[in-house]
Amino acid sequence: MNYFFIGIGGIGMSAIARHLHRQGNHVSGYDLTPSRLTAELEKEGMTVIYEDRPELIPPDTDMYVYTPAVPKETHVLQWAEASGKPMKKRAEMLSELTKGKRCIAVAGTHGKTSTSTMIAHLLSKSTLGCSAFLGGISKNFKSNEVTDSNSDLVVVEADEYDRSFLQLHPHISVITSVDPDHLDIYGDIEHLRSAFRQFANQTDKEGKLILKQGVNLFDEPDGHCHAEENHCGHKHEHKQPDTPCISYTVHGIEADYYAWNVRTSRGNIYYDLRTPKGVIYDIELCHTALYNVENSVAAAAVALECGLSEYELRDGLKSYEGVERRFDFRVATKDVVYIDDYAHHPEEIAATIESIRFLYPRKRIVGIFQPHLYSRTADLSDQFAKVLSTLDETVLLPIYPAREKPIPGVTSGTILRKMETMSKYLVTKEQLDDLIPALYPEVLVTLGAGDIDRLVPKIERILTDEN
Repeated sequence: MNYFFIGIGGIGMSAIARHLHRQGNHVSGYDLTPSRLTAELEKEGMTVIYEDRPELIPPDTDMYVYTPAVPKETHVLQWAEASGKPMKKRAEMLSELTKGKRCIAVAGTHGKTSTSTMIAHLLSKSTLGCSAFLGGISKNFKSNEVTDSNSDLVVVEADEYDRSFLQLHPHISVITSVDPDHLDIYGDIEHLRSAFRQFANQTDKEGKLILKQGVNLFDEPDGHCHAEENHCGHKHEHKQPDTPCISYTVHGIEADYYAWNVRTSRGNIYYDLRTPKGVIYDIELCHTALYNVENSVAAAAVALECGLSEYELRDGLKSYEGVERRFDFRVATKDVVYIDDYAHHPEEIAATIESIRFLYPRKRIVGIFQPHLYSRTADLSDQFAKVLSTLDETVLLPIYPAREKPIPGVTSGTILRKMETMSKYLVTKEQLDDLIPALYPEVLVTLGAGDIDRLVPKIERILTDEN
């Protein structure tokens, strides 16, 4: 079959494209700009066009797959819609690929990429195996896609944007967090929580719901159950799903799975894992962030509930190398440490800064942040200003618009003006060349989900004096 992907360079789209190509289908696609990821797809045998010209689409295309992130005015998208040929959203395609499988879906406003990648790594190194569609490039797999035809387990990152995750009906669901985000889609936090409730209630009754302790999806402030209409107009209640619910946490001792005695030594993190069946002592995570302790507890809960042995769990977590752009160590010398991170929500940024201070408590931390989306900046500017003020020095770049048009009066300066520190700068990408050496960072961290990652090689050269 011949597939054409509109927005093939997206992390979720490329994972599906890789899987279909691996299955023997012909896969091609369009993306606005070349990237390292699209270059890899081309190297693997897929054709990618970068011009918005419908005449370049292969005429024998059988099906179009698209992402809502592609603007509606894109000519290639309009051509596909008018062609009369089948079209599927990325989420619909992912749902189709997981049918007949035991799907393990990881949802949450943050933490889902690292958690789902950990789960996929743990299962792949065990006798169970799995396929996976991930929201980041796993350093272990060197890819965002895993195919295992001998396993009926498939791990997916369940994206809440555009309510995409409601296409899934998982065997095991994991919910890592529900914080205000994508309010341009949901309007308010309660509608976001409603979507997560619906996702939880779509979990197989014979499966498991793994829920972070403190994420209260089913409790109402007045203690009563209320019926409400979901986005499809159907009514459902704020009630616990029929699926068995398992809790996890890194802060507290009342969950089913929790970390205890967390400590660090020589850059690695160790902890004891309390489970319903006992304690697994001295779990080791190598060269990672403090927030990955919590993610690893969620991953361990899934793995152990699937039947992994203690040895397989220990070995899998110790050998987990992480995800590109998730607390990604780029430079580590006696003079400077440089970490690149995808964090683009205030809660994620706070977790990243906390992890850096845990590992380097006496070093001066300089952060470079590129806000992602005008709507998110407008909705969360107070929270961004508060968390960025905890850095020793903060550098702000202009907003990365992604799919959005500018909102009048909303810029990176909106955050800058609300920050309580004087050690703050708003610069262009080009001005970083001179500013970074002038700040003499002991630890430098780049933060954001836009195109800030394209600056990483240049920043590495600046910090290592190779420019």
